[in-house]
Amino acid sequence: MTSRNIGFISTRFAGTDGVSLETSKWAAVLERLGHTCFYFAGECDRPDKVCHMVEEAFYRHPEIDAINRQAYSGSWTVTEEARSAHPEIAALHKPFFSMYVRPPGMTRRVNELKEYFKEELYKFANRFNLELLIVENAVAIPLNIPLGLAVTEFIAETGFPTIAHHHDFHWERQRFQVNCVGDYIAAAFPPNLPSIRHVVINSIQAQQIASRYGLTSRVIPNVMDFDSPPPPPDEYTRTVRADLGIEDGEYFFLQPTRVIQRKGIEHAVELVRRLELPAKLVISHAAGTEGTDYEQRVREYAHLLDVTVRFEVEQVNEHRGVTRDGRKVYTLGDVYPHADLVTYPSAIEGFGNAFLEAVYHRRPILVNNYSIYEVDIKPKGFRVIWFDGYISTETLDETRRILRNPAEAGKWADKNYELAKQHFSFTVLERRLQSVLADCFGQQA
Repeated sequence: MTSRNIGFISTRFAGTDGVSLETSKWAAVLERLGHTCFYFAGECDRPDKVCHMVEEAFYRHPEIDAINRQAYSGSWTVTEEARSAHPEIAALHKPFFSMYVRPPGMTRRVNELKEYFKEELYKFANRFNLELLIVENAVAIPLNIPLGLAVTEFIAETGFPTIAHHHDFHWERQRFQVNCVGDYIAAAFPPNLPSIRHVVINSIQAQQIASRYGLTSRVIPNVMDFDSPPPPPDEYTRTVRADLGIEDGEYFFLQPTRVIQRKGIEHAVELVRRLELPAKLVISHAAGTEGTDYEQRVREYAHLLDVTVRFEVEQVNEHRGVTRDGRKVYTLGDVYPHADLVTYPSAIEGFGNAFLEAVYHRRPILVNNYSIYEVDIKPKGFRVIWFDGYISTETLDETRRILRNPAEAGKWADKNYELAKQHFSFTVLERRLQSVLADCFGQQA
């Protein structure tokens, strides 16, 4: 296949969020095929020479934050702003004012930012002589409305070959259901243009995008490099359990996710309490950008149940190092092999990166039967401890059995690894990317 210059577009390519991680995997496979990758974003941890940074593209930029607070407030505050902006109509048509009406100033600012982003997209394409765009979630979930509109108009004006890689859609999140930007969402989240090839990460999304928008899509699930097993633990990681406060004779339960409500961390806390075994729950990630209210809820719930939960965001990071007070910093890959059980009690997931990571590191897994797991993962034959919305007696019995029988846990882990290698490896991703790229350029795969 001909080597191409490929431009990735998103709000952020940095950190350990799912979009950034999957983009790195796609880029690794594409570069292995001989292509060159470049990046357009508001935050980017790639080398400067391949990045086109536009600060306002980041979805937590103050200007974008202000737009989102108005767009999805679901309160009468926005209505009052709209009312004060329309004194000429207030006395004539009062039912006009509702939560679905936006202030004119917001419309003006969205359009100004849209034009600004579009200019930057033209600069991006010309600067790196791009031949293909891969839009990572920026025209799926409306967290940066002006950027999504700009990307859509840029593609409409140029006919640029584009892969729209969708991770989350607005209809999957309650916060977007009441809004004053329905026209923008309809236009660009996702857009319907002939040069766009849509890719989703699970089969339910493929059904939804077809029924809601009449768009065909390909399913390319999240992957890991199962063709290259992780290296064995080294001397540096010998002290992981002690450094994370796990005492001799205690079980180490790892919750490898952000502390946000849909992760269902209360279930992991309840599990530790009801097992009546010496154990600690370690949470590896911070609350992120969604506030700390839920983290406080988890802390209070753990206190009520007398469960020790350790929030170890300082000691678990992207790279090894030392904290300000001299403690070791471990990567998540350093920590996984030492966990006795990985808890993954999410109620909602686009796919399940933490599930694949646990399989990659051959750990026993506790999984809530979230919809994508039930439809796209469980039928493959994975062996896990699972529950359906609540921790049952059967869940507790199965957890105790696996914890007390490491030989059987090892058999499960080996089987899971081979299944993941068959269905969710870089080799699978490479074959599917070759096919969709060939389609974009009218070639044979």
